[in-house]
Amino acid sequence: MAKKIKGYAAKSEKSPLAPFTFERRDVLENDVQIEILFCGICHSDLHSARNEWKNTLYPIVPGHEIVGKVTAVGSKVKSFKVGDLAAVGCLVDSCRTCSYCEQSLEQYCENGFVLTYNGIDKRHGNSITYGGYSTQIIVDEKFVLHVPKKFKEKDLPGVAPLLCAGITTYSPLKHWKVGKNSKVGVVGLGGLGHMAIKLAHAMGAKVVLFTTSKNKVEDAKRLGADEVVLSKDANEMKKHLRSFDFIINTVAAAHNLDPYIELLKSDGTLCLVGAPPTPHPSPNVTNLIFGRRSLAGSLIGGLKETQEMLDFCAEHSITSDIEIIPIQKINEAYERMLKSDVKYRFVIDSASFKNEALEA
Repeated sequence: MAKKIKGYAAKSEKSPLAPFTFERRDVLENDVQIEILFCGICHSDLHSARNEWKNTLYPIVPGHEIVGKVTAVGSKVKSFKVGDLAAVGCLVDSCRTCSYCEQSLEQYCENGFVLTYNGIDKRHGNSITYGGYSTQIIVDEKFVLHVPKKFKEKDLPGVAPLLCAGITTYSPLKHWKVGKNSKVGVVGLGGLGHMAIKLAHAMGAKVVLFTTSKNKVEDAKRLGADEVVLSKDANEMKKHLRSFDFIINTVAAAHNLDPYIELLKSDGTLCLVGAPPTPHPSPNVTNLIFGRRSLAGSLIGGLKETQEMLDFCAEHSITSDIEIIPIQKINEAYERMLKSDVKYRFVIDSASFKNEALEA
């Protein structure tokens, strides 16, 4: 029998998140049931809760950076057992048969992946998926990840944001073969940007942060940046013309891309991973043509690569810099996120749900 679950949901684009009781499906033969311990707060959660991408299905229970403990498994589950630590990222299903799914690139599924929240679960009655701002989640084994044993209990809150911020930056760094001889730029120092610095540094690259804030210089260097450039300073930018192999742009607000394209070497790539609610101004095409430069994008990562990222982070002792909050402070956290008043990711301690009563 389906169990009632405590969660927090937005019921309209103008309403704050508030207590919400709902049901998860029964544990099926391929399912893993997870008691959620921690859930990161992604800027995508805010965009979705407030319908800024105009595709929100209400009520919405956000959260796709989930770490927890397995409490039940289906009869055909082989890779998880009760008591294991497990993680869930942005996806909980895909078609599994298209060319991309066969390459473990489920994030580009030709027939449509299923998001952890605000998705339609076609295998289970076309129900709306509800995410990690809740006490429990049930996910098909193929879309559940192992938390490496090298991570200690104290690390788990900082592991949660790896499930989105970590893989969103790891995947393009790997795809464009960032390594010891690479000069890499990171645009923006937030949830994604601070992970990009840590990961690129661990891969052996020379890392340069681009920021508009002088007060981020010291912190960027603590995280692993070799240099910090104030992007509004034309002279500082000019010093780096045609010198970067790869630049990852994490900013989720529309802005001029040309100053960064001009910093790329020939065959260099500027990769966008931030998703602003309004389009960037169209870049100057000649900046791409004169240098055979590329402007690209990247979306999270597939399940195989996400596990690889978790293993890489465990090996290099990488977690996200976080501030832990109770679920009752979620709306305050959203407002602080808009002001960039967090270093660098809020994480919900799901134990705080014990203070919430089930709604009738």
